[in-house]
Amino acid sequence: MKNKKIYLSSPTMHGEELKYVQEAFDTNWVAPLGPNVNSFEREFADYVGIGYAAALSAGTAAIHLALILAGVKKGDKVFCSDLTFSATANPITYIGAEPIFIDSERDTWNMSPEALEKAFKKYPDVKYVMVVNLYGTPAKLDEIMDLCDRYHATLIEDAAESLGAVYKGKQTGCFGKIAAFSFNGNKIITTSGGGMLVSEEEEIVNKARFLSTQAREPERHYEHKEIGYNYRMSNVIAGIGRGQLLHLDEHIALKKKIYENYQENFKDITSVSMNPFDEKNSKPNYWLSCILLDKGSEVKPLDIMLALEKENIESRPIWKPMHLQPVFKTCDFVTTEASGSVGEDIFNRGVCLPSDIKNTEEDMDKIIAIVKSLF
Repeated sequence: MKNKKIYLSSPTMHGEELKYVQEAFDTNWVAPLGPNVNSFEREFADYVGIGYAAALSAGTAAIHLALILAGVKKGDKVFCSDLTFSATANPITYIGAEPIFIDSERDTWNMSPEALEKAFKKYPDVKYVMVVNLYGTPAKLDEIMDLCDRYHATLIEDAAESLGAVYKGKQTGCFGKIAAFSFNGNKIITTSGGGMLVSEEEEIVNKARFLSTQAREPERHYEHKEIGYNYRMSNVIAGIGRGQLLHLDEHIALKKKIYENYQENFKDITSVSMNPFDEKNSKPNYWLSCILLDKGSEVKPLDIMLALEKENIESRPIWKPMHLQPVFKTCDFVTTEASGSVGEDIFNRGVCLPSDIKNTEEDMDKIIAIVKSLF
């Protein structure tokens, strides 16, 4: 008999989602837009503590529009976190702009302020920075903001993985001029797909709504003066989001419990450490719990992944840095390392462990026992 599947991070539904979806069906608001979209935007902005939000079809769509609304044009260069998923960087190329990848630092695995400063000195005319809060851990956002201010650059925040995470008392997504969130199926809350663009500037968010509905002018006929996109979230999907948002704090608490469980059980394995965060200044959302193996460890990431896979348990490698991706091989990469890069080192030695909030105590014991048995 095949072992029960244990997932890396799967959707967790509660019931309230169905109530809002049913309202959409009962009122025949199943087409794009509608009361759920409007309410989800308000409720989301209130939770994050920001002025305005636009509900979109994907986090990638939110990043794409954020770049456009920040003013990025064809031929521009954009400093971008290197250790991330490709959805962070891909929209830069949609515009015809050029990503320049910035290495990580070891304290949070996020964009290194030192490497960013080096990049500004090399490219003083660059006016856009895309920073990621990796795996739900806030970057050193104050240091990065200071550099953006010094070099008169606009900060865009990819908060796709960090909804609910806090840095120095503020939610992630509130630091850049514009920020993007994701509700993909594996995120801390999900709408099955979908994303959100947020900003303190109402004009920016209104323009995002306009562009995401094919840039249709307010005329009786179909009038278009700009290129638009079919990026708006549907009323049905927004209903799922409203129900999920009610349980976000609960999800964060459960994710934290998973992280601390791993941390406690691996503390005696000297060659293993958890994905780090700034304990003084930040509160992650603990979206994914990851481990990093010492350079001298005889156990390798693949050993752990294969051992878990054998028992029908999902895990995965750390994101492969963008500067190592064949599609971005012509893009520049800035690091302060004498050889290699921090991001590449983390990719080579790290593993994302199962972080599903539906994992039972028995599930966690099994995962931990398998990992510990390898050492």
